[in-house]
Amino acid sequence: MIFNKTPLEGAYTIDMTPFKDNRGFFGRTFCANEFSQHNLKTNMVQTNHSGSFGIGLIRGMHYQRPPYAEVKLIKCVKGAIFDVIVDIRKGSPTFLKWFGAELTAENKTMMYVPEGFAHGFQALTEECELIYQVSAFYNKESEGGIRFNDPKINIEWKLGVSLTSEKDANWDLLDDNFEGLSLL
Repeated sequence: MIFNKTPLEGAYTIDMTPFKDNRGFFGRTFCANEFSQHNLKTNMVQTNHSGSFGIGLIRGMHYQRPPYAEVKLIKCVKGAIFDVIVDIRKGSPTFLKWFGAELTAENKTMMYVPEGFAHGFQALTEECELIYQVSAFYNKESEGGIRFNDPKINIEWKLGVSLTSEKDANWDLLDDNFEGLSLL
């Protein structure tokens, strides 16, 4: 695996280095030893599989508050997405900055999302499916979100928005009092 630092401290895109032959390919999507060498969390407790239908659809921007803050490792296994993360760590030098990368079934790139980040994505193909691992169990009372079109973040989505959930469309806009997550 090739670990590529993003402009947001602690977040990475990860490229597979598959072995290929006339039968196809084989590659690792997770290795605790390699993740540990980059000081990344390795205690994933759950693997999720989601499907989305409709070009331009947006899911997110979601996060979990401590003590249920979670690391996510996202991989697109069908279609293509524009995967976006926002640093919401209190005191971070990149607080409220965002980063996005295309994850596709073809490029096999993954996104490592540290604790203290909001995460979401936009479907770039009619059908897309994601597999993602998380380091903490979901806790409804700890759920938080940022509106995908919040002007304070100003995410530059690749396409016009065709669909989002009512919940994602109605997260409160951030104000000057938003302090972010304290992860101590």
